[in-house]
Amino acid sequence: MKTLSTHNEVSARHLRGLIKASALFLTIVLLSALSATGYTQPLDKAKLDQFFDRLADRNKAMGSLTIAKDGTILYTRAIGYSHINGTAKKPLTSATRFRVGSVTKMFTAAMILQLVEEGKMKLTDTLNSFFPQIPNANRITIAHILAHRSGIQDVMNIPAFRASRFRPISKNELLAIIAKSTPDFAPDERYAYSNSGYVVLGMIVEKVTGKSYELALQERITSRIGLKDTYPGTGPIDLDRDESFSYKYGRDWEQQPETHISLLFGSGFLISTPNDLASFIRALFDGKIITQESLSQMKQNKFAMEPFTYNGKTFYGHTGGIDNFGSWLVYLPEEKLAVAYATNAKVYPVSNIMDGIFDIYYNKPFTIPTFESIRISPEVLEQYVGVYSSPGAPVKFTVTRDDTRLFVQMTGQSAIPLEPTTQDTFKIESAGIVITFDAAQSQMRLLRNGRERVLTKEN
Repeated sequence: MKTLSTHNEVSARHLRGLIKASALFLTIVLLSALSATGYTQPLDKAKLDQFFDRLADRNKAMGSLTIAKDGTILYTRAIGYSHINGTAKKPLTSATRFRVGSVTKMFTAAMILQLVEEGKMKLTDTLNSFFPQIPNANRITIAHILAHRSGIQDVMNIPAFRASRFRPISKNELLAIIAKSTPDFAPDERYAYSNSGYVVLGMIVEKVTGKSYELALQERITSRIGLKDTYPGTGPIDLDRDESFSYKYGRDWEQQPETHISLLFGSGFLISTPNDLASFIRALFDGKIITQESLSQMKQNKFAMEPFTYNGKTFYGHTGGIDNFGSWLVYLPEEKLAVAYATNAKVYPVSNIMDGIFDIYYNKPFTIPTFESIRISPEVLEQYVGVYSSPGAPVKFTVTRDDTRLFVQMTGQSAIPLEPTTQDTFKIESAGIVITFDAAQSQMRLLRNGRERVLTKEN
């Protein structure tokens, strides 16, 4: 027969066991919940600020960043200037509007897929239903164009297009240039990025809807999801609309010539802000613009949507560039995380900036670059000054010195600073170029993407 004290001891042990089991169960549930929601440590905003402060202080970037999670903005930061006129400088803000280049393609593709959902066209429709004058039109499908498998020559590689870079061009003239071009390959033979294809898709949006691209965009996307700072560019950069110019950094910030926005039409002529871009991509994945089935086609078939890997996670989105503008828009569905960056001055590679942003976001080890370069005596640098050329090369390279800095300037271009890595080796980080001087041989070697060019100093 159990005594009262023995009974109490058994009850206490039983109670302690229940408490431990409950605690273990709650721990498992909590860990599962945190895992399901993609839990991360609190965002280190101070370190992001330090990173962007360093980029700004060293003239390595100008631009604007937005990080948003589940529709809530976690972080925004703008550095640099939208307009520089002598000593007058207008700072960039989160409201500044940028030319976002090929991020436009995501908007164009979304409207095409809307029209497919509405039964107004099919992905298997061939181009001859719309523009039979384009080579291979009877064999090129809408899906081919969306996936960059049409073979339509990229306008960026067409001399007639490049010659028109700084003047307005009508859609008919642009279409005629594309129609006269020679296909790069037979439809669906392979992948080749084609801005021309998305120019054509923009024109198809107008043809099928019977409305201008601008009005179709407003009705189908921007008004529907509340984007107030996204619209097609139609002419020169407009300061009254808080649009930014683009710049390069040489001896100082130098404003860049404007490619006339009409040349890029449905492939790259949108103007927007990082805040709007983050809202757009979230709405796209939330099913507010196209169906989940259409979204799956965008992801699987790379219809204006590419995979990007950060911290072992697969994001989806697109990048863009025009003049010295750049844009980067990505989304991680399982964490509902949107990251949008727009720049009007690409100096330090944008891909490096994005890597730093994600390392900081996910609390990975990240050392903020010092951007300190070694110092080389003026006497050594003076040996490298001169004009360099090579037989058959269309341009010459002029190397100049400003105290302890070297600059290189191609024919017809502005001077670019060279960053020394050794006594005779320098880099242009923004372009991925390494330059090595051989003073004894009066030579300069340029290395880019594994290809080397040797130039000799002229007497």
